[in-house]
Amino acid sequence: MGMGEKYTIARFTKDNEHFEVLVKPEKALDYRVGKTSAITEVLVAETIFSDANKGTKVSEEALRKAFGTTESLKVAEVILKRGTIQLTTKQRRKMIEDKRKQVIAFISRQCVDPRTNLPHPPLRVEQAMEQIHYSIDPFKPVEEQAKEIIKLLRSILPLKMEQVSVGVRIPAEYSAKAYGTIKGFGTIKREEWRADGSWHGVLEMPAGLYGPFLEKIGEITKGSAEAKMLS
Repeated sequence: MGMGEKYTIARFTKDNEHFEVLVKPEKALDYRVGKTSAITEVLVAETIFSDANKGTKVSEEALRKAFGTTESLKVAEVILKRGTIQLTTKQRRKMIEDKRKQVIAFISRQCVDPRTNLPHPPLRVEQAMEQIHYSIDPFKPVEEQAKEIIKLLRSILPLKMEQVSVGVRIPAEYSAKAYGTIKGFGTIKREEWRADGSWHGVLEMPAGLYGPFLEKIGEITKGSAEAKMLS
């Protein structure tokens, strides 16, 4: 039977024995990341195979030895949580594409062009990434891959990951409202609420976020906030 998009295999190996179940690709991923806990929705069949492609089943004895139970749902649960799930080509493509977008967004947010101190637009980062042929791993954290990519991109694109300190003053009428937003942009290094209710603070953030920060804070305080880069 050919592995179409309809189902795929989840496989778990223990003591050199293979245990496989047939699963629905989308549901299996949902189960793996905790979006669903209904294992019956994930399984195409409640049979535990030693080789699903050949249709060879595992003996009850082998199940008991490896899992301490012959209940196929309990076994399937272990296979799905701890084993490997074969992704369909379509799924893999989608996961890689999503991760690639996240990596591009991360680089464009965290890095600046040292010549202008402005962030590189995502499109420019994307075009540079096409030249280095880095294979995005759908399962590896965004930040980890972004940092490897930044090293490789430097030969094509001048990049620096730079933190800047920004002094901020928010008038009293907006201070409570703006506070959450300020925290979302970086790390508050110093802060003080003045007697008049205004907020004064120093924020450290990736240089690439300075522009968007000014915009956002201006929006919230109707242009009455003060913010400046501290050398």
